[in-house]
Amino acid sequence: MVFPNLKNKHKEDSLINPQEFLRYQRKIKNYPNYPSPFGVIFCYDKDLLKHIVKNHKTKKVGGFFGDFYLLKETKNRLGVMGNFGIGAPVVATLMEELIAFGVKKFVSVGTAGSIQKKLKVGEIILCERAIRDEGTSHHYLKPSKYVYASKKLNKKIEEILKKQRLKYFVGTTWTIDTPYRETVKEVKKYQREGVLTVEMEVSAIFAVAKYRKIEASAILTISDYLGELEWKPKFHLTKKNLEKIFRVAKKSCLD
Repeated sequence: MVFPNLKNKHKEDSLINPQEFLRYQRKIKNYPNYPSPFGVIFCYDKDLLKHIVKNHKTKKVGGFFGDFYLLKETKNRLGVMGNFGIGAPVVATLMEELIAFGVKKFVSVGTAGSIQKKLKVGEIILCERAIRDEGTSHHYLKPSKYVYASKKLNKKIEEILKKQRLKYFVGTTWTIDTPYRETVKEVKKYQREGVLTVEMEVSAIFAVAKYRKIEASAILTISDYLGELEWKPKFHLTKKNLEKIFRVAKKSCLD
């Protein structure tokens, strides 16, 4: 049995496309009535989104699932999207609709579990590539273990991280759909391979970006430990670091 069930599905045309959905939105008068931002930052943490709205000049707009804000300080060239849930399918669907609307660049800002013992809570991770252990990406690209970030956008992010003198690591993340099925055997395997983190969205984001020929990167901060083969959650300690990487993401989308 191959996955998806239809072999070479990635080569086939889709019956439904996001442009048709936007045409439907226009028909029912729910079409976004503002110019498309050039870039969008995905924000999964509710407290980070509250911080952004409180400390930045924003305008809440409609037309998409979740909460979508334009950053007025960027002359609405950049949008921030949150409160849409977590996981690969939802973020891929949002990307498709936003790309159809005109967005050209995405940066995902989120938390991740540390697989390597050297990585501590709050460490910043720039994802170079992601292991495709979720279902969504396989409907976009031919089978492969990895999918890669935009080299151009990652280079810009690294320049900003260095300029701001922020310590960071560059490497591989493991994307999985089911956080309660991350097994000890898998963690040991990926530790040996040098994989840095585990999360739920990045490989799908990179796959959609490659399929649609746009730019996407992901910046993570460590929120929990798996490296000792015992789960140690520290999500409550990530607030300041999420704010830091948001500022990096914002600058990278504008330059």
